[in-house]
Amino acid sequence: MKSTVQLSSAAPGVKSAISLSAFVLTKNEAANLPACLESVASCCDDIYVVDSCSTDKTADIAEQHGATVVQHAFEGHTKQRTWALKNLPFNHEWVIALDADHRLTPELQQELRDLFRNPPNDVSGFFVKRRQIFRGRWMRHGGYYPKYMLKIFKHESAFLDDREFDYRFYVSGSTRTLRNDIVEANENEWDISFFVQKHLKFATELANEELSRSTSDAHYLIRTAFFGNSDQRTLWLKQRWCKLPPYVRPLLLFLYRYILRLGFLDGKEGFIFYFMQSFWFRLLVDIRIEEMQRGSNYHGY
Repeated sequence: MKSTVQLSSAAPGVKSAISLSAFVLTKNEAANLPACLESVASCCDDIYVVDSCSTDKTADIAEQHGATVVQHAFEGHTKQRTWALKNLPFNHEWVIALDADHRLTPELQQELRDLFRNPPNDVSGFFVKRRQIFRGRWMRHGGYYPKYMLKIFKHESAFLDDREFDYRFYVSGSTRTLRNDIVEANENEWDISFFVQKHLKFATELANEELSRSTSDAHYLIRTAFFGNSDQRTLWLKQRWCKLPPYVRPLLLFLYRYILRLGFLDGKEGFIFYFMQSFWFRLLVDIRIEEMQRGSNYHGY
């Protein structure tokens, strides 16, 4: 089902001189969306919420914050974002792509206001630093900060590859890195069952992707390099990760993040996060890969 509901054209208090659009993907994000839209309202006058038929108050919240709501059935992480890039009638050349659990820090808001009063012509995209928050605590260590993500770009220059889990934006042209942060803080993760169910699904998606890459000639769209930009280095490391022994690599990753990269300094929340994200989740992926390789009769989580 595809339908479009036009709401107001600009968030209250937005300065229209700022030439930056935004889109946010949602599915039952009532707990996260208000803070996301409030943080983006001061630096964007053209905000879209691409909703996947939410059954909670997501659309109402978007309306209250002056967004334009577009309903589009979820087809996959990459396909949803590609659809948004190709079909949303952005008012501006530049766009920031967000998830509902993202918030712009006040410093980043000011940086964007300064930058997009006179949009740059010498680059096609900007990386920003992600600040991961888990159950109210900033994961400062474990190699999780800073993580650089390409989130702001000329929408006509942006594209994604065909991978549905390990998706990322690319641009045709040069990029720069902004000084300030996007905060990622999913309020739903205060309920650990939400985290568990989400990652059970993600484990199957990532297992499919790893198997696909190992059994085909699929290549990344950019050159992988340890000394390249953030995406090039991440993909270089993923290539090495896939060559490590299954069932051993989750333990190695947990020890690397929690011990060598000082994840233990992030307290109780850090232990939960690094254990669940680096060991438990990655172990699930290895189990799913083995099940798929054996051709087990699997019907999904």
